[in-house]
Amino acid sequence: MFHVVESKEDLRKVLAVRAIVFCEEQLVPYEIEIDEHEDSSIHILGQLKDEPIASGRLRFIGDYAKIERLAVRKSYRRKGYGKLLLEYVMNIARQKGFNKFKLHAQVASEKFYTNHGFKPEGDEFLEAKIAHRIMLKHDS
Repeated sequence: MFHVVESKEDLRKVLAVRAIVFCEEQLVPYEIEIDEHEDSSIHILGQLKDEPIASGRLRFIGDYAKIERLAVRKSYRRKGYGKLLLEYVMNIARQKGFNKFKLHAQVASEKFYTNHGFKPEGDEFLEAKIAHRIMLKHDS
């Protein structure tokens, strides 16, 4: 279902999922959705059969694995794919020796991350005109 992207074709699928979720649904401009970290990030693609349904991105900053751009297409939400995606991304980071996680959660999704052990840090801020909050998780 989930795998680390290793081909240009799969990267195009990741970007398509992000365009659908962030640009079409949430009206994030495409020119800020795609950034300077694309080439240096680990990208994850979730598919059912050959249908791209979810994506995520992972970067390593200091002691933290920074989880970014988690997206599940609307018709596949509330079916457990978000949880599976988050766990998959964190396991990739753990395999690389990281046990501290950081993300910028949309405030509307904050409860999802809290339910998975993340704790809010600091005040809300705007990112792409959407309210976010930094959230952290440290494995014991």
